[in-house]
Amino acid sequence: MNTAPSATGALASVPEWRDVDSPTFWERIFPAHQPAILRGAVRSWPAVVQGLESPEALVRYLLSLPQGGPAALLTAHPSVKGRFFYTDDMRGTNFERRNAPLAAGLQALLTHLEDQRPPAIYIESAPTADCLPTFTQDHRLKLVNPAIGPRIWIGNRVKVQTHYDYSHNVACVVAGRRRFTLFPPDQLENLYVGPWDITLAGVPVSMARLDAPDFARFPRFRIALQHAQVADLGPGDALFIPYAWWHHVESLSPFNVLVNYWWNEAKTPLNVADSLLHALFAIRDLPLEQRAVWRNLFDYYVFQTSGDPLGHLAPENRGLMGSRGEQALRTVRTLLLRSLSGK
Repeated sequence: MNTAPSATGALASVPEWRDVDSPTFWERIFPAHQPAILRGAVRSWPAVVQGLESPEALVRYLLSLPQGGPAALLTAHPSVKGRFFYTDDMRGTNFERRNAPLAAGLQALLTHLEDQRPPAIYIESAPTADCLPTFTQDHRLKLVNPAIGPRIWIGNRVKVQTHYDYSHNVACVVAGRRRFTLFPPDQLENLYVGPWDITLAGVPVSMARLDAPDFARFPRFRIALQHAQVADLGPGDALFIPYAWWHHVESLSPFNVLVNYWWNEAKTPLNVADSLLHALFAIRDLPLEQRAVWRNLFDYYVFQTSGDPLGHLAPENRGLMGSRGEQALRTVRTLLLRSLSGK
């Protein structure tokens, strides 16, 4: 069984699969909506082979490829011990983000490779199509649609705070070792989420530290840990993270490279997160009994907990609530714009 940091004790392990082919992934793993370790999924990648030789060999290999534009480079003082987070007053972050050539980030990592207290260095979520345009020619993940563009993450011993994504994700370890600690979406209430609009990288994060939990401040985090799963990955391994599963990511080696694939087959004509913000400001401060009414309406019409809410009506008599298509969407957008403009 894998173990998380000592403060949290032993946690359940993410189930492992080996030699996964496309039918197995799409027919057995993906529909379960559960995390899965895919051992050896990318062990034949040239970059993995180079990384097993040494960090220097992998850097030489990456720099031998045609170089593209700059990537987001995060750096922080050694005192943060690799943990990218807010400042104590939450008015900023404890790291600096700037755009830099991939070569600059790689060179900085090699320069501090042997340091006992290195600065935190992290090349964050760089689309390979932009920074390494030919990378995908020899590095393909056959489990996903080839149209999905991968992203590359390169750094030293850094920690990415518990967060979630509005996509499915396959994360492939190219070099180094990584530990993922995952929480199911229903643990939201036990993760003590930070602000939506002041984020570290675009999505809300848990305010509870995994390596040193403050149970006096975040007592329900104990419950979240009871539902957590841990995945320890090495070079060539991959991890499937289903849509909206929370995950904390810790790089355990002085030099780490990861390539990931995000996708979401559900296409919505309106931004779902915007809908939540709209509902928040429209409903949150209503009296309790009125919020209960609107919760019932959302359950009935949006989540359809009682089945098709308009099934008793002929299609031509269902009005806007039963409409689909571009014309209905234009009408909804017009109504929303009018509402939001206060007219």
